[in-house]
Amino acid sequence: MNKFFMQQAQQLQAKLAKAQEELANITVEATAGGGAVKVTMTGQQKITSVKIAPEVVNPQDIQMLEDLVLAAVTEAIAKSQEAAAKHLSSITGGLKIPGLG
Repeated sequence: MNKFFMQQAQQLQAKLAKAQEELANITVEATAGGGAVKVTMTGQQKITSVKIAPEVVNPQDIQMLEDLVLAAVTEAIAKSQEAAAKHLSSITGGLKIPGLG
């Protein structure tokens, strides 16, 4: 293989490793039910907190609370993936690399 190509690949690999570390420091928040449920997640799709307003905790309507948590988590994942893709595209120059973002 071309020595220059190998150096370029190693540099890209180092940049991507650094970017993955940086994604751990990116946080996104998503809410559902007008803020009744709030989920915070990192750029690596790790949930760091779930906050539930006391007024939505109704033992007679657990389904509503479950739906709100699901909606907030789903939105947080989408926001996290978008943030990761944006962050990584600055490093990869827009190349789609499987397994990243």
